[in-house]
Amino acid sequence: MLYLDAAATTPMRREALEAAWPYLTGEFGNPSSHHSLGERAAAGLTGARRRVARALGCRTGEVAFTSGGTEGDNLAIKGLALASPRGRHLVTAATEHEAVLASMDYLRRWHNFEVSFVEVTSAGVVTPAALAAVLREDTTLVSLSLANNEIGTVQDIAALAQVTHEHGALLHTDAVQAAGWLDLDVRALGVDALTVSGHKVGAGKGTGAVFLRGRLPVEPVLHGGGQERERRSGTENVAGAVALGAALTLAETERAERAERVTAARDAFIARVRELVPTAVLTGADPLSPGTGAAPAGAGPGTSSSGTGSGLPVRLPNHASFCFPGTSGEAVLLELEQRGVITSSGSACAAGADEPSHVLIACGMAPEVAQTSVRFTFGGDVGADGLLAAADSVGAAVAAVAQLS
Repeated sequence: MLYLDAAATTPMRREALEAAWPYLTGEFGNPSSHHSLGERAAAGLTGARRRVARALGCRTGEVAFTSGGTEGDNLAIKGLALASPRGRHLVTAATEHEAVLASMDYLRRWHNFEVSFVEVTSAGVVTPAALAAVLREDTTLVSLSLANNEIGTVQDIAALAQVTHEHGALLHTDAVQAAGWLDLDVRALGVDALTVSGHKVGAGKGTGAVFLRGRLPVEPVLHGGGQERERRSGTENVAGAVALGAALTLAETERAERAERVTAARDAFIARVRELVPTAVLTGADPLSPGTGAAPAGAGPGTSSSGTGSGLPVRLPNHASFCFPGTSGEAVLLELEQRGVITSSGSACAAGADEPSHVLIACGMAPEVAQTSVRFTFGGDVGADGLLAAADSVGAAVAAVAQLS
């Protein structure tokens, strides 16, 4: 079996499990308890916070542990928006993860916020000019992902943060998919809040963290005992936090070499799929032809799909996604599984939905084409030979489904 659904989840790394194991067994104390067992748990939590902060380039006091990406997005978006006296205007993109969109919608329905959606290109890129066009004097918060979970497109968050701050607003980025593949230094990115999730980097499900800059006021989503500097109440998951710290540290150590190696394998995979299935449509930014289909109207030929020439990769190194017009995406998935290739049609959070991907629709794709999408996302241990074999399986699976159609 070849597992190509790393964007949905990754297996827990042995190093993360070994780091967490003591806190799942003998060192089971509550870190808020004032006795030796509790103090040892608190020390483990402090060490984990230090490791996460080092990976994010921030101070330890700016890290709050959560149960994962969804809670982190909710805390950052609702917490910053509700605590800000600035205004009642929010900005996001229609291509964002459901956790972002649902948080924005909650604020609209229950707290009288107005939500504006910035235009994206056909590759899902938000340009600084497009963002500036929707920002207002009463804009409180902008939330845009560092890398899209369905199409892999990377945003130039540093440039978008600069535009946001010029208008006096705050910027949150969902970096769940970017962790382990892109630089998450929050100072270089210029963000006010950033979300990561443990199970995307080998730390196990139910773990995560959110960076909240400095002394920004934050309204808690969870109320209770005031843990995490009163930003996230609830007894901390010490073992999960320790696993997250270990996994993020390993991911950052390995990032440069792994990204370079996997990028080359991904590009060969994309080229082979296109060779075997000439009708295949690569969704998101095209790493083999960066200017193609990514620039906004009027931008002219040769425009980088990042929109800024910042040197960022246009797409996550471990991500390839296609639509196969004339087929059924679900049927292709079943054919691939019979051939030993495990993948998905898009976000695991929307699995089983009858509607086409909201991300692909926002990028301008026709619904009947969007419903043929298949996403291939790779772990760090993927090999070039394995991916080429997977591409051959894609060609065979698409041909088999086309015959049935």
